[in-house]
This record gives sequence, structure tokens and C-alpha cells, in this order.
Amino acid sequence: MTVPAAGGSTPADNPDRMTAPASSWPDGTTPSSGGVPVLSRVAHDRAHLARALPDPTRGRPVRVLTVDVQRTVPVRETPDGPELLWEERPELPAGAIFLGEADGVPYAAVRGERALTVGGQPVDAWSGLRDLGTVLGDRDAGLLVQAIGIIEWHERNRFSPLTGAPTTVERAGWVQRDSSTGMDIFPRTDPAVIMLVHDGAGRLVLGRQAIWPPGRYSILAGFVEPGESAEAAVVREVEEEVGLRVTDVRYVGSQPWPFPQSLMLGFVARAESAGELVLDPDEIEEAHWFSREQLLAGEGLSALPPAVSIARNIIDRWLAGEFDS
Repeated sequence: MTVPAAGGSTPADNPDRMTAPASSWPDGTTPSSGGVPVLSRVAHDRAHLARALPDPTRGRPVRVLTVDVQRTVPVRETPDGPELLWEERPELPAGAIFLGEADGVPYAAVRGERALTVGGQPVDAWSGLRDLGTVLGDRDAGLLVQAIGIIEWHERNRFSPLTGAPTTVERAGWVQRDSSTGMDIFPRTDPAVIMLVHDGAGRLVLGRQAIWPPGRYSILAGFVEPGESAEAAVVREVEEEVGLRVTDVRYVGSQPWPFPQSLMLGFVARAESAGELVLDPDEIEEAHWFSREQLLAGEGLSALPPAVSIARNIIDRWLAGEFDS
């Protein structure tokens, strides 16, 4: 992930895939559901204390998920929809990352190549988190987000940031050790804010980046800078991107976004005045005020963020009137 020199958001802040056209929204798209963003679901125990054991599985068979270089995983199709294809192994493979356990079964992830079969089982497709996030159950969704996030960290951090020395992997994949100093290096997550700006009277701001397809809009987002609170980042980013001063900044939820290593912190904020938007041309190509009625009727835009993103979750909750009081 590259953070712009002057701060602000990057294309990684939001998904890069369009949803259905305006004529079919909302009936023809999948909205988010409930107060928990889909990638924030979890139904397994990370079993972090077990990572320090010589064998975190404690001698039990383990289910292993292969993640390829494009961050896709093997899937099989069932009458109830796609499922992750886990390989049953008698023990934790060398180089595997321990993910935790659910219902007494250990889970792990390995980096590997695409194949037609996994552990003798046919693979119907290799799919990514953006495609699978909304269709998997809570357990597999949580495990997949964790697997993608930790593998991204390993791929981007093969050398010590302090000395440049090669690192060795320890604690079942959750620590890298500087081979020259012995210092432990832990996985990092970059905090980013994503905020719905409204006027308190049924309108919100949606913007689009130049790299997005025409008609695709989302709420605003950007990275938290060093020495800055998340709330201060919301105020700064909104003023930088669309020229509005905001107040009543309220935290509403978070979601991991491992593309490659962000944690999206969701907020709503009220504009002090619903005036003209003054855009930062390096950040936003286009932004407008939209009313609830426009969005519910599908007017003025062709696509909102897909349900896999926290942006869609916050928009759907605002449309339902959750943040009006």
C-alpha cells in the first residue's frame, strides 16, 4: 500500500468492483446486513497462546487452506453456494500459519500454487476475498480474512525494517525475528478512516475517484497520519477532499481490509453547512450531495460499493435511518 505524500486516500481504501446498475439498485444488488460489516464476522478462536507452543495443533489433524500468489483460494460449489476447500492434514505442514481453531478443529493457511485438486478433492474455482466475503459463513469468512491478512504481511516483510537483515518466521507464523539483532517483529495494520458525511437533513456526500468506472460512488476515506487520532483524521480528510467542515464525529464500526493491511474505522459526521463541495483534484474526481430518496430510487449514480465493503454497510444503515438521532 502506498500512502500519498500529502495524506489522503488511495484506491485501496474501497473495493474496485462495480455493483449492479442503478436501474436494479437496491432490488438487484446485495445490500449489507445488520450492524456488523461482513468482513468483521468471526466464529473461531484465534488461540493466540497456542502460537508459542512447539505444535499449536497439539497433535490434532489440521484443516489447511492454500492461498495462491493472487490471493485466491480453492472453492467447491455446493447446493447452498460456494465453500472453502480445506485440505485435511495429519499435522501442521512446515511453513504453515496457524489460524486458530473452531469446534476443536485447528485451522492453518499455506502459500501455494493453483491446482485442479487439493488433497485429492476437485477444485471448482479459485476465488478471492472480494468475491467470497458475502457468501461464506461466519467461520470461513473470518478465517479467510485472517489468512489473507497475515500472508500479505509475510510477503511484504521478508527483511527487518531496522537492519535489512533477513527475518526468520517464528510462533506459528505470527512473529518474524531479525536474524542480526534477535528483535521480534510483529504483524502491522494501517488504520484508515472511512466516513459518511451528512447534513442532518437527509442528504449525504458521495464521491468518486478517477480510476473508478463512471457512475461509481462511495463515501470518503483516508489514512490516519502519525500522531493523529481517528476522529481528527475524519475532520482533516473531509476538509481536504471536499472542503467541508464537519462536527458530531461518531464511530460506528470497523472492518479489516487486507489489501494489503488496513483496518477501516467507520464514522459518520455532520457537515456544519451543506454548501458547495470544493474538491481536491488529486483525491476526488467528482462528488455530490445525494438525498435518501435519490439513492432509494437509484437516481444520479450507477453503482454503490458492494456489500463486502464497510462503506456499503454504513450507507445501508444511514438509509435505514440508524444515524439520524
